[in-house]
Amino acid sequence: MAELKTRVNDGDVATFIDAITDPLKRRDAQTVLAMMAKITRRPAKMWGTSIVGFGSYHYRYASGREGDMMITGFSPRKNALTLYIMPGFSRHAGLMEKLGKYKTGKSCLYVKRLEDIDQKVLAQLIRASVAHMRRTYPTT
Repeated sequence: MAELKTRVNDGDVATFIDAITDPLKRRDAQTVLAMMAKITRRPAKMWGTSIVGFGSYHYRYASGREGDMMITGFSPRKNALTLYIMPGFSRHAGLMEKLGKYKTGKSCLYVKRLEDIDQKVLAQLIRASVAHMRRTYPTT
């Protein structure tokens, strides 16, 4: 089996955020960093080279593959701020309708700028996602 690239490491989160050259992206990353830290009550850690994650859970698939992943996190990518909402979005239709301008992938929320979305709704979405993950993986 291939080794996972997205693993927690000793990278310095503050250095990573401070290195973001676009001041608006850096400010948005600092805002999400504070929001996720407050919601999870966990320290931010680097996952891979470009993801800031909070908390962790252990998964095991029927195939035997297993590993550890963050409960929630984000990455300030070139085209958008990517937020990792691990359980996905289908259970959060009401919040998604109120969120604002965004795109989604399976577990990724893509936002150009935080000013494009309702940050209170984003906090609710993150809170609901973290609560779901903690119920699903109670040893996290």
